[in-house]
Amino acid sequence: MTPAISKQVNRRQFMGAGAAAAGAIGLPAWAQDAKYPNKPITLVVPFPAGGSVDTAGRAIGERLSRVLNQTVIVDNKSGAGGAIGSTFVAKAKPDGYTLVVTSQSSHVANPAFSPNLPYDAVNDFAPITLIERLPNVLLINPSLPVTNMAEFVAYAKKNPGKLNYASSGTGSMLQLNMELLKSQYGIFLTHIPYRAAGTSLTDLMSGQVHAMFTNIQASNVGYVNQGKLRALAVASPGRSELFPNVPTFAELQQPELNLTSWTGIAAPAGTPDAIVQQLYAAMRTVLTDPATVAAWKRRGSIAPEAVSPSEYRQEISSRIAFYKKLIKANNLSLD
Repeated sequence: MTPAISKQVNRRQFMGAGAAAAGAIGLPAWAQDAKYPNKPITLVVPFPAGGSVDTAGRAIGERLSRVLNQTVIVDNKSGAGGAIGSTFVAKAKPDGYTLVVTSQSSHVANPAFSPNLPYDAVNDFAPITLIERLPNVLLINPSLPVTNMAEFVAYAKKNPGKLNYASSGTGSMLQLNMELLKSQYGIFLTHIPYRAAGTSLTDLMSGQVHAMFTNIQASNVGYVNQGKLRALAVASPGRSELFPNVPTFAELQQPELNLTSWTGIAAPAGTPDAIVQQLYAAMRTVLTDPATVAAWKRRGSIAPEAVSPSEYRQEISSRIAFYKKLIKANNLSLD
């Protein structure tokens, strides 16, 4: 996901409702009887179609429509690292009919780097809960003469200035997480920002760049299995089933690096608490369904634990503070 403003035309997709309601996820009594929702809900994805945030939004929109027995329209409003779509929802009527897929790009990296955003990531929204947790993995080009994290750190210290790393752009979470890794291990790698994660992954395989700290996805798992990339460590509550032989950063005594990424869902600030709680209950119905858990696992993500609206607000706030401290300590900027 790149902070650069995209000119891609917004796209909408109607997600199944009505007849689909009788699907695998059962309908709670309140979803059948409550006045809300009595018309379609718009779920804004503040990134282009096809990316990881869009994938999460469409997956949750489809399942949420079944539980709520109402159409959920996924509307891509991309640009400015998620700021355009997030601002749109922040200013929308707080009636529960306009929601946004939140991510660490739009609701952590943006506010951590930019004090003058057109939205307040904490106070302009009514957080509902997480959609998923996304484990991260440190990938390197296999031509480097290292096979584990200790060897990588030793090599970087022995060759200062020789190594570089790719990110999806200046101000992205990929940059912030790699800068955190550099700080924790006391090593230096030159930042090479890209406009798209896909391009950076291609250059990582070709050896144009040496390392990348990114989400675990089916594509990079395949590249590792084919020997085109090497995985050194994962940021995950436990070892990833997709990388069972790769240790977590917690195992390597680096708990601060063991943070997962996430996507979530929020409404505009001022949305009635009853609606927020209804949406939270619907989300928990979706996320505890075995079919959802299995679908998330296939994508390399984790169906999250129960994170209440207040807990989600606190997580957003604490992560912004955490990365602001990192940015200040390392003199990072968007320039």
